[in-house]
Amino acid sequence: MAKREGWFGWDEYADFYDWENARTVGRRDVNYWRRFVRESTAPVLELGCGTGRVLAPIAREGVRVVGVDRSAPMLARAIARGRRAPRSARPSIARGDVRSLPFRSATFGAVIAAYGLLQSLLTDDDLKATLSEVARVLVKGGRFGIDLVPDLSAWDEYRRKVRLRGRAGTRRRIALVESVRQDRRRGVTIFDEEFTTTDGRRTSRRRFELTFRTVAVDEMTTRLSRAGFEAESVAGDYKGGPWGPSSDTWLLVVRRR
Repeated sequence: MAKREGWFGWDEYADFYDWENARTVGRRDVNYWRRFVRESTAPVLELGCGTGRVLAPIAREGVRVVGVDRSAPMLARAIARGRRAPRSARPSIARGDVRSLPFRSATFGAVIAAYGLLQSLLTDDDLKATLSEVARVLVKGGRFGIDLVPDLSAWDEYRRKVRLRGRAGTRRRIALVESVRQDRRRGVTIFDEEFTTTDGRRTSRRRFELTFRTVAVDEMTTRLSRAGFEAESVAGDYKGGPWGPSSDTWLLVVRRR
């Protein structure tokens, strides 16, 4: 059996990612990342940029920004989103693996890992390789911002719960039925996703898994230090509120030594 990788499922998710996130996180993190990158004079890199949900608004601020993602279907949507902006406000996009970034050393003034991207790295080796690559492509003193979904390993398990229903456009209806499993041996949380799409009389179903791993804030800070970073701040929301284990999000900002 092939080793389970954190990027499995994201190609299938591409058709539904924007629809689901508009109903969950929405745009509540976008202004945070806009503020984060404003002081950077060198280009900015977003790891796992997906469909460009964060990437495109940053580019419209006039920031030179590059997005990298492994999923071609996700990137196709990011490219289409970018084309709706004036040419001067379009991000650059590259296909690549965050564990081996396709960029020269000391290229970027800031790097973003938004909305749990690092939690798709399912092993210590994957995380170590990614942090090392971020340190390599950042300039000295460059900032690295990390957004983590709090403690997925503490989530309750459930089976086939209808999580979302709604429309996409005037005719298309979508429903998400979701199950959550905890694999304690591997230390990962698995989401079994089933999206049902109805368009007129036609109904289709798409099933796939998304797998995430939780690394506690203190452990992540230690790993970042080993990779060549020094801590700048830890926050519990997108307005800079104090962090705690039950915070809405875990936001870490570090600088490359």
